[in-house]
Amino acid sequence: MRVRGIDVSHYQGSINWQQVAGSDVAFCFVKATEGMYVVDPFFKDNWAGSAAAGLQRGAYHFGRPSTKAQTQAQQFFATVGPLGPNDLPPVLDIETLDGCSAQAVLQWVLDFTTDADALFGRQTMVYTDHGFWEKLVPLLAGDPAASQSLGARPLWLAGYVAAPTVPAPWQAWSYWQYSDGTVNGGTPVPGVAGAVDQNWFEQADPESPTSASPSP
Repeated sequence: MRVRGIDVSHYQGSINWQQVAGSDVAFCFVKATEGMYVVDPFFKDNWAGSAAAGLQRGAYHFGRPSTKAQTQAQQFFATVGPLGPNDLPPVLDIETLDGCSAQAVLQWVLDFTTDADALFGRQTMVYTDHGFWEKLVPLLAGDPAASQSLGARPLWLAGYVAAPTVPAPWQAWSYWQYSDGTVNGGTPVPGVAGAVDQNWFEQADPESPTSASPSP
């Protein structure tokens, strides 16, 4: 059974989370930080509002590999704070080389996720799209340790197609961003003005809430 969710940032402006929760949306991911210094101006309201409305929530960091992974992980944790037992995993959103080599970005991803794991006490999920990630796939083919480390993490995959191709080293997606609100069956979400990214979670047990440690 697939459970529907959304992900938001300041681009959506002010959100009526009670209306969101009254639709078929069960979970949300909220942008918290970007790079070393940027905090999303709507994070605090979105983080509190989504929880108050009864949605399961998760926070994500937009990675900028041109600056230090450790500092960015610390900024991410300082902004979000400790996660509750029903919160979704922390997420690294990686979709730009940011002027760096693919090799440097791969190492940066490994460093950031390791640091974020330690800070949150949870396994960090990776968000990416196939077009970007395939820049790193040739490097992973020659680095079994990196491949094993990343492949063990849950994947949140962006792919606005009928059935997305899962990039190596993963075997399946845990969350799938299937629409930006305008393509691939995207529909308006009550409480959100304009387009909003929409996602599926593959729920193994329909009697259980969205897993905080998702399985494909």
